[in-house]
Amino acid sequence: MIDLHALTILRPAIAIFAVAGFGLGVAYFASLRHGVRLALARHACSPYVLWALARMAVAALFFAFAARSGLPALIAGFGGFLLARQIAVRTARRPA
Repeated sequence: MIDLHALTILRPAIAIFAVAGFGLGVAYFASLRHGVRLALARHACSPYVLWALARMAVAALFFAFAARSGLPALIAGFGGFLLARQIAVRTARRPA
């Protein structure tokens, strides 16, 4: 059972991880969109692959840190990331 004192300490961390996950998601999907546009325009694959690996490494580090902070922090960070994904997908589907 979770101690009430531990729960009061965890609440700000959950909000911080949710906002950080959303920020990471916005940056991740903006970078993905930019990388795809560059790859299609230049027909170059190697810069895109390096950029994708860097993007995935940053996301993996964030989620590893969130996991070490506890399950609620991980879920909040992932929820923020998924919210950013939903926004990115909806804006990408909108006709230009």
